[in-house]
Amino acid sequence: MTAPRLVDLSSIGRGFPDLALDSQSVFRQVLSAISKPGEIHAAKADIESPEGLHPAAAAVLLALLDQDTRLWLSPAFAGSVAGPYLRFHTGCMLTDDPTTADFVLTTPGDMPRLADLSLGSEEYPERSATLVLQVDALSNDGGWRLSGPGIDGQATLNVTGLDDTFLAGWRESQLHFPRGVDLIFTGIDRLAAMPRTTRVEA
Repeated sequence: MTAPRLVDLSSIGRGFPDLALDSQSVFRQVLSAISKPGEIHAAKADIESPEGLHPAAAAVLLALLDQDTRLWLSPAFAGSVAGPYLRFHTGCMLTDDPTTADFVLTTPGDMPRLADLSLGSEEYPERSATLVLQVDALSNDGGWRLSGPGIDGQATLNVTGLDDTFLAGWRESQLHFPRGVDLIFTGIDRLAAMPRTTRVEA
């Protein structure tokens, strides 16, 4: 585990004004996104997210993290106030080892290999990692073709900054089904999800 570092609390911005209501609202959006892969949802919250961490990613993590969860930050976030901010508001534990993390926060440029993350076990596949991937933009105009549970026929999702290398890694992680990772994409104020059951074609 990463030892908590001393931080000036005045540098930590505001979390949810109403912890119960705001976290429940964002949590419902996340659940809806997971149940309908590729569908884009608003992820607005009256928070002061740290520089470099988009409001949508911050809101999702504030709603999902707690004192029993381990969070790994990719290099894009590891040296920023993101870690202290999320730890202060949620009580989560920060870890240096992405393979043991319950949640992973990353960007396309420094994303770990999906198959190397915690995939759960055959007995408890739900104990796998959830990856929160902060991207520049999300839209339903063109892009990937999604199919699988929760999708009526086919859906489309266009994620800025990801290419065929990502798709190869996604398919590799699915070879371990029912083990595998679940993925939440966050734009600036939007989110979409791809659970491990989602099939993707370029």
